[in-house]
Amino acid sequence: MADRLPDGLVRGRLNGTGPVAVIDIGSNSIRLVVYERLARSPTVLFNEKVLAGLGRGLAATGRLAEGPERTALQALVRFRRLCDQIGVTDLHILATAATRDATNGSIFIAEVERICRTSVRVLTGRDEARLAALGIVSGIWRPEGIVGDLGGGSLELVELKHDEIGRGQTLPLGGIRLQEASDGKIARAQKLADDALSGVEWLPIGSDKTFYAVGGTWRSLARLHLHQNGYPLHVMHDYCIEAEEAIEFCQHVARRDPDSLDMIDVVSRARRQLLPFGATVMEKVLRRTKSARVVMSAMGLREGLLYDLMPEDTRRLDPLVAAARELSILRARSPDYGEELIAWTDRIFPAVGIDETEYERRLRAAGCLLSDIGWRAHPDYRGEQSLNIISNAGFVGIDHPGRAYLALSVFYRHQGLVEDALGPRIRELAHTRLKERARLLGGALRLASVLSASVAGILPRIGVEVQDGEMTIVLPGELAALEGERLAKRANQFGRLLGLKARISARP
Repeated sequence: MADRLPDGLVRGRLNGTGPVAVIDIGSNSIRLVVYERLARSPTVLFNEKVLAGLGRGLAATGRLAEGPERTALQALVRFRRLCDQIGVTDLHILATAATRDATNGSIFIAEVERICRTSVRVLTGRDEARLAALGIVSGIWRPEGIVGDLGGGSLELVELKHDEIGRGQTLPLGGIRLQEASDGKIARAQKLADDALSGVEWLPIGSDKTFYAVGGTWRSLARLHLHQNGYPLHVMHDYCIEAEEAIEFCQHVARRDPDSLDMIDVVSRARRQLLPFGATVMEKVLRRTKSARVVMSAMGLREGLLYDLMPEDTRRLDPLVAAARELSILRARSPDYGEELIAWTDRIFPAVGIDETEYERRLRAAGCLLSDIGWRAHPDYRGEQSLNIISNAGFVGIDHPGRAYLALSVFYRHQGLVEDALGPRIRELAHTRLKERARLLGGALRLASVLSASVAGILPRIGVEVQDGEMTIVLPGELAALEGERLAKRANQFGRLLGLKARISARP
């Protein structure tokens, strides 16, 4: 077939251990996510959820209700068939609070295993907290604070510092459970949340740190906040809200009929009824932890499981650089050239006096790998297309200012070091220092492109010398033939950014 390589591997995909699938049987939703492969930055091939509401009525009866159970099993029949169609090599099924707590949960699990032809792992509260924390480790660069995973049946809270998981607690504050226990009354829900959280003595360790929010209801809450504020990126992962603002927003949502809220159409109707209860729990958690900010995570239980399955050497990889490297392999003219750009700028930046933090160095490495992903577009639109791809890509291990840096640096590489064609909103996400470094990297990438024609094998042979306020680009041997007007122009542009004069030195 025309869309396949000679060995049968699919174009546009990276091959290896996969596809890998996870089915998450929660108290509110049943979700299937199929990932391209087991990788440090997992890429989703397919994602579907059904809001079965398995946890509804559980607190009153102790059993899974017949209607939700039937809806869940019908969804699982479809999910198993989809896994077969996609060619899933490894299927993992996780079940959480509803099936764990129900008296007929074991009967339901047996039927799930029959349908899906694989075993189900029923998670304890401790298991849920640990995997949610590993999801944050997988998707957030060096996290420190408290992780909260709000499901339909329970809330898992866990202390986290980088990759060290500390104390944890499971509380009966899931959205469905809280709604039913409070008879739908917010004042009663607030009292229940306060009472439950008052028993968690270690929560003040979150003071002035970050609260990492996981779970569909909290993501819906953040999506509403994002749209109401006209935020320029519709990327939920690493979306950050200062705690004081988040508390005020949660109070507003909890007091109102969800359908009357501004921009409520961005939240699915099935999620809206739980929004006030999710807002109530978040407000109470933030007050108890005294966290400085809330950071939303698209990574949770499922990604924590994948991270747990990875070999140690894979876990140690930088997820942002790994994702940029994969995109370079799929879209760049020469992936090896991107690797050479990293090494070249490693040499150039210190030589010309550009200082960088560790955070900025990893952003630069990713920018080098992404610098050529837009080359197939029309030349007039390469910058714009690259900016849109990078700013909205499914990257993890990067905050929103970092996304702006990457998008801007590659935009400048293609479009030039001018602002005329650049909308102001993306620039607002990056602070002054990052914007300056995006221009510096863009200038370096523009210079490298005319030196190398964006192919590998040239940059390692080209030197840069700085002395007495002058930057000299050294072209050795046969590379002396590269000297010309266009190269001189690009060198001068880069030099002006640095406050240096620039010249080309051909040394046959």
